[in-house]
Parts: sequence; structure tokens; C-alpha cells
Amino acid sequence: MRVNWVAVDQGAPDAIRIGDLVSEEAGGLPVYRVVAVKNGRAWLREGQSRADCLFPLSRLHWKASFEA
Repeated sequence: MRVNWVAVDQGAPDAIRIGDLVSEEAGGLPVYRVVAVKNGRAWLREGQSRADCLFPLSRLHWKASFEA
């Protein structure tokens, strides 16, 4: 499966959803899985260390899109 990094449309109400893989940089590290979204913030779990963190949605510019 191939991963493409697509720009997040910050104006879309559901631009980032639970389960998405997101990053501040296209294909960059770290990569986070979205655990929850509320009040303009995303609760994230870092892929390697599994540490949780909280970011404003405006800080997340890229999300993974998968193709076979």
C-alpha cells in the first residue's frame, strides 16, 4: 500500500477526523494518529513512542491518503 501526503483543507469542517494519520510536514516525522478532535484541537498518539499529545488543528498541515 502506498502513502500519499495530501494538504489538509483547514476550511473544511471535517478536514481532520479520528483515525487519520497526520503530520506537520508532508511525509515528515513524527506521524500522529488522531484519537479525538474537539474545540479546534486534536488529541494525537505519536506513531513510534505511542506518546499522547494535544495540538491545535492549525498546526497539522498534512494527512495520509492510502492507495493500493
